[in-house]
Amino acid sequence: MYKWDEHRALVQTVDFFTPIVDDPYVYGQIAAANSLSDVYAMGGRPLTALAIAGFPQKDFDPAIIKAIFQGGFDKLREADVALLGGHTIRDNEVKFGYAVTGEVDPARVLSNAGAKPGDQLFLTKGIGTGIIGTAIKAGRAPEAVAQAAIRSMRQLNRTAADAIRALPPGAVHACTDITGFGLIGHASELAAASGVTIRLEAQRVPLINGAL
Repeated sequence: MYKWDEHRALVQTVDFFTPIVDDPYVYGQIAAANSLSDVYAMGGRPLTALAIAGFPQKDFDPAIIKAIFQGGFDKLREADVALLGGHTIRDNEVKFGYAVTGEVDPARVLSNAGAKPGDQLFLTKGIGTGIIGTAIKAGRAPEAVAQAAIRSMRQLNRTAADAIRALPPGAVHACTDITGFGLIGHASELAAASGVTIRLEAQRVPLINGAL
């Protein structure tokens, strides 16, 4: 975060990863939603994005590249984020994502370091995309389960961020997104950063149907 006056600050983040689904258009959408997520988790509003990509030089269908970029672009438009450009390299393994710039009110910045004793933890999506994603790669995920996880990964966190901004300042003490490290990993980071203990009641954690 970079504060430039009393009421406005820049939020900048970058994220990219290798394909987790076979459909290149959907992969582009998931990569975009994931890249925007950190800005939402800080209580900010994403504004612009720069694409970051790596593709094999030989024997790779340009139509796949086009579909990946189109999926990402369409998701950015859904979020009202302007794509300003980007950078690509030659890489044997496909990689795609974005560097995102947003804005936030410095008085309402959320981090993973503000949790307090007595707080309740709210999850805005079902848990299980990581294990279902692994099952998709292994060909072991039933179609309905795979589609449920894909819908979750494509869904922007904008609605949750808007709900937080509608609350009085200070109503939410801490926030984080749950991505590569899963619920346990991100909860551990939040607990360590905040100096608190987090108690999870497994039976109350919302799961994507089929994840268990």
